[in-house]
Amino acid sequence: MEPNAQVRFSPPRATDGGLTPALITAWVGVLFAGAIFGFFYAWVCSTMWGLDEADPRVAIAAMQAMNASVRNAVFFPAFFLTPVVLGLAAALAWRERRRVSSRLLLAAAAVYLLGGLILTMTVNVPMNEALGDVAVPSDLDEARMVWRDYSGRWQLFNQLRTVASGVSLALASAALVLLHRRSGHEADR
Repeated sequence: MEPNAQVRFSPPRATDGGLTPALITAWVGVLFAGAIFGFFYAWVCSTMWGLDEADPRVAIAAMQAMNASVRNAVFFPAFFLTPVVLGLAAALAWRERRRVSSRLLLAAAAVYLLGGLILTMTVNVPMNEALGDVAVPSDLDEARMVWRDYSGRWQLFNQLRTVASGVSLALASAALVLLHRRSGHEADR
């Protein structure tokens, strides 16, 4: 290299298989989608079953405490920003002419937005707020009725948002695999 020669640096592009804005953003989207799927899944396979086995007075008080604590800075990115990050990744992939990946990421964003975020805000959160307004009954039978009325319906909608989040994660993961390949592949045109 000559002493006065200019060294040109250009960020990696999709055509050379490097780290592109779409690829990086898709990785973050998959991370967020996986985090929120895991959060909802844990409620399905352990938390609610455990609360259902507990004294309903304890279950009501525990659920009230968990619902009060979930609104925090650690939960916020995965819950609220997953569709934003996936939508941004879709736009960046489109700009990089990665059409299939873009569509998959857009579908992942839409599935989570509708089946995860909006479902939660319109069904689970109002149920949580209503339960939060209940004074924990001292009478065991009354507490059983309150918990039974809450738990079954809440779990149904939690299972729906878990499935939606899992589908979103699968779509985003498929897009990430395609983005990680070199753009010359016909699979992502």
